[in-house]
Amino acid sequence: MIPDFTHGSGLIWPVLPPGIWDASILDIERRFAINERRIYLFDGLKAALQNLFEAGSPQVFLDGSYVTEKPLPNDYELCWDTDNVDPNILDPVFLTFEHGRKEQKEKYFGEFFPTLMIEGNSGKPFLDFFQIDKISGMRKGIVRLQNYLK
Repeated sequence: MIPDFTHGSGLIWPVLPPGIWDASILDIERRFAINERRIYLFDGLKAALQNLFEAGSPQVFLDGSYVTEKPLPNDYELCWDTDNVDPNILDPVFLTFEHGRKEQKEKYFGEFFPTLMIEGNSGKPFLDFFQIDKISGMRKGIVRLQNYLK
């Protein structure tokens, strides 16, 4: 279940409370696909999940302003678990990081990182990096979605 947003000092938008919150694709749609912009991003997310889950990723972690109260997020960020992923099925764009991940954003409207990939400035795996607000430095929550194609 996705909890209510929490407010904190230094936050631009309210965020999810710290933790990894399990949700279904329907939970994500009901909670976050609430206006035209967010529906557009959700459609890209669903297309990306189709390939990631067909390729065998057991779970993904959704982050970014999409999982805040920001009315019109620019995109979303997603960590994907590489366990059991068949590289022959995986869309190569998920491993393309040039030009600010431009190809990922053009195709799926978001940015994608393997869970254990290290974020350059913090030195933390992206899964850990995603759980810290970039502006305030406070801990925040993210959403986990299990592979629903299995």
